[in-house]
Amino acid sequence: MALAIRLSRGGAKKRPYYRIVVADSRAPRDGRFIEKLGTYNPLLAKDSPERVKLDTDRIQHWLAVGAQPSDRVLRFLDAAGIRERAARNNPKKAEPGEKAKERAEERTKKAAEAAEAAAAPQEEAEAVVAGEVEAATAEPTAETEAVADEVAEQAPPAAEGAETPDTSEAPAEEAAADQPDATNEGESAAEPAEGAEDVPPPSTESPQPAEAGAEGQSSEEPAEGAAEDTKA
Repeated sequence: MALAIRLSRGGAKKRPYYRIVVADSRAPRDGRFIEKLGTYNPLLAKDSPERVKLDTDRIQHWLAVGAQPSDRVLRFLDAAGIRERAARNNPKKAEPGEKAKERAEERTKKAAEAAEAAAAPQEEAEAVVAGEVEAATAEPTAETEAVADEVAEQAPPAAEGAETPDTSEAPAEEAAADQPDATNEGESAAEPAEGAEDVPPPSTESPQPAEAGAEGQSSEEPAEGAAEDTKA
């Protein structure tokens, strides 16, 4: 009969409590056992002394007669210094299974198809634009040549030997012609008019005299008729 030192579950739902027992390896987990060797309460803190309780003498007895501890019980025995547990090395433990690999391949395939479908309209638009550019830069067709001939017939023929006038300096010359000629009577535009030097500068204290009348008389000089009236 093969003996095993393992855990036997007890307690309520979602509140487990385990017994460490030695039992026949063919017996059910929570079934019949030979002897109770300790307890394990996972609801307690890891540093609590009540979390794992072991009967060291009885465990060593059953180990001596050939009982094999489970991996979880062997962890407890290693922590208590009863038996050393060899470290396990399973590099394929984190490797996904076959179905998980198939699902990953399907996801990558769908992502690639979606990327191709999204890139297809852009490629078509680029092809259309390239075709239009080529058509625009291609040789002129018969229709374009006919339109060019009609435009050439409607345009008036230019005289032979006639040169196109250069209008780049025309606005400046016209502006100069519009200005009055200050030297028509041989006088310079910069020279003042005759008698301008005799006129005193206007004073800032008194207002300037009114402009002369139509016959060139000053506002300060009285009219001839006004002088005769005063004498009468």
